[in-house]
Amino acid sequence: QVHLAESGGGSVQAGGSLRLSCVITGQTYTPYCMGWFRQALGKEREAIATIDHNSITSYADSVTGRFTIATDNAKNALYLQMINLKPEDTAKYYCVVDYSAVPGMPKCDIFRPENWWGDWGQGTQVTVSS
Repeated sequence: QVHLAESGGGSVQAGGSLRLSCVITGQTYTPYCMGWFRQALGKEREAIATIDHNSITSYADSVTGRFTIATDNAKNALYLQMINLKPEDTAKYYCVVDYSAVPGMPKCDIFRPENWWGDWGQGTQVTVSS
């Protein structure tokens, strides 16, 4: 059974930086697609960054240029480096992975439907104060 454990969240002032980590256990091969979602209070959950098994990345416009997604396959880990944080980045951040290899499945990008993400972490809170 796949388990995802996020860490690295916290409280920072606007302009600060954080690095989120997600350790993946319970699976020995590389996911087809990995990513980060976030959900702010009272808002819908949104995909903000994805990376596929070929290290091709995709970002939401709201984080492009400020957030960087990366993987360390040797450590079965996924990261999200966040710089120049803004109060509107305040949210709970979730690590997601999917191991599907089905013909015709959606691409690995931020538009991939939520029901195509097989495994989710519990989330880590990021709070940015002005």
